[in-house]
Amino acid sequence: MSDSSRTLLVTSALPYANGPIHIGHLVEYIQTDIWVRFQKLRGHRCHYVCADDAHGTPIMLRAQAEGITPEALIERVGREHRADFADFHIGFDNYHSTHSAENRELAETIFERLREGGHISTRTITQLYDPEKGMFLPDRFIKGECPRCGAADQYGDSCEACGATYSPTELKNPVSAISGATPVEKESLHYFFRLQDFHDMLREWTRAGHLQEEVRNKLGEWFEEGLREWDISRDAPYFGFRIPGTEDKYFYVWLDAPIGYMASFKNLCEREGIDFDEYWKPGSEAELYHFIGKDIIYFHALFWPAMLHGAGFRTPSAIFAHGFLTVDGKKMSKSRGTFIKARTYLDHLNPEYLRYYFAAKLGSGIDDIDLNLEDFVQRVNSDLVGKVVNIASRCAGFINKRCKGRLSDSLPDQELYDTFVRAGEEIARLYEAREFGHAMREIMTLADRANQYIDEQKPWVLAKQEGREAEAQAVYSQGLNLFRVLMTYLAPVLPAMAENVKDFLNIPPMTWVNIGEPLNGHTIAPFRPLMTRVEESAIEAMLAASRESLEATPAPASAPAPEPIAPEIGFEDFARIDLRVARIVRAEQVEGADKLLRLTLDLGGETRNVFAGIKSAYDPEALEGRLTVMVANLAPRKMRFGVSEGMVLAAGPGGSELFILSPDAGAEPGMRVK
Repeated sequence: MSDSSRTLLVTSALPYANGPIHIGHLVEYIQTDIWVRFQKLRGHRCHYVCADDAHGTPIMLRAQAEGITPEALIERVGREHRADFADFHIGFDNYHSTHSAENRELAETIFERLREGGHISTRTITQLYDPEKGMFLPDRFIKGECPRCGAADQYGDSCEACGATYSPTELKNPVSAISGATPVEKESLHYFFRLQDFHDMLREWTRAGHLQEEVRNKLGEWFEEGLREWDISRDAPYFGFRIPGTEDKYFYVWLDAPIGYMASFKNLCEREGIDFDEYWKPGSEAELYHFIGKDIIYFHALFWPAMLHGAGFRTPSAIFAHGFLTVDGKKMSKSRGTFIKARTYLDHLNPEYLRYYFAAKLGSGIDDIDLNLEDFVQRVNSDLVGKVVNIASRCAGFINKRCKGRLSDSLPDQELYDTFVRAGEEIARLYEAREFGHAMREIMTLADRANQYIDEQKPWVLAKQEGREAEAQAVYSQGLNLFRVLMTYLAPVLPAMAENVKDFLNIPPMTWVNIGEPLNGHTIAPFRPLMTRVEESAIEAMLAASRESLEATPAPASAPAPEPIAPEIGFEDFARIDLRVARIVRAEQVEGADKLLRLTLDLGGETRNVFAGIKSAYDPEALEGRLTVMVANLAPRKMRFGVSEGMVLAAGPGGSELFILSPDAGAEPGMRVK
């Protein structure tokens, strides 16, 4: 990579101002912060901005439930978010809110430019309306029976039982999740962004190196399905910005949320005298990068560049998507205590433990990463305490006590030091490519070499031999110089520890540039412990505190009513259902699906592909090899993720309490269930 100075603007996705930050969120902010700190260490001009996503129906309803204004709610949550991020050493250059004057101005500007360009249309649509609350209902605030399989208590946009997607107006026996009232259909005029107008532009942009390969391939599927116009308006009551020229229409939260990147940067520009237009005009030489989760790719890789292009702004240099976080191989769970809030973690553990562990796991792709708590303890204790900090602690004592803190005038092994410095270019390449896990392995290999050098030279033995104290000083000085190089490479990951090391070594802030020359004849400060070991008891206390937050939730006054029995069918209807024993040959995650697993089923010589809404209850690997029961003569159904050739039977209230039906021992694939 070139060492020429670059100008970068970097963002992370905006956290929703409706609840606390948890460790799953932190994957993204830690990943982005490491990359930004690396860019700054390389001497580049890099701004990192973010904001709270502060609009939408859920925020309005929560504020009503608490008896406060939405403004008071988002102000309180914003303070909590800022505190959590600061304590995890996330170094935003500006953190703002989408409920800001800058965001209103930019949202209206972009909307007006798109409308002038003919990219905004209107039409009347039919929606479900809560007559008691006097409001149109978002999809997730409607529940009813699935129009495909009849499963009860399903959301208004998709079925957790069979994976079907549908319109809320298709739900059977719908109810408002807000009031419990029966919704009625009501017409309303809505505004739409004509995404299809940008088909050719987006085809070219998505293929021009701005996206990861996995993301580009996924977008190819959406292009094949055809780009559709996007509903960008919501009806009053709604907490957000009113659409210019209307009395009761508001911008949908997803329209002004990404504009929040621009608004936060504009706020920074006005405060620090930065030229906003230089970064956002077409053809700008500044680089623009968005770090996001893979679940919001559609908005960022299609709607966002189309909106920017249509409104006369530049498009992103690249969008970097990442996967989700699991804990001990499973989705975060309140019942197991692994749904861990950022503040709960901070109450018990050093934030830099997690920063390092995530760095050691992260690559440039969109695969999920796992926080294995046993591995977490072992890796932090082994790598950071046992390897890196160990170098400083074993060398500093002699230098402080016997040499008055003064390092030797030259290194006994200059070539070894130069080898460490040369390794910086490969480590820099890996940081730039977001291959943090690989970079951490390279750094730990160097740490092993440094410890090996000290072990081989045995300076503690030299120190006891008459006339060889200077040799011992030189070996220990070499060790501390190698430690300085290692901590420079780790500074993007461990900024607080790097600051303490700077004070201990009595040096200017560390950069890639200033490690070329060793600290010869240099005086260091007294050594203080830089990091302690992770204690199992702290992990247990954190998990216990996370479980307690669930137990504090009051239980319902009475047990929920059983699901109603479906209407009667005749024996002839039932006889047409062909239930067969099937063996689960393969189970795998479905990219982009929150609830589905893809199952490959063996029916005794015939293989079927079935999508099952059981992701919340089962680890895919645990399913492989099991027998289950499926509806074998269900007509194939085309879904967004492929064709489902049957249905697996499962029972339970849903969520993690869902159980696939399994036949007794002795059953074989293909057997008919009678």
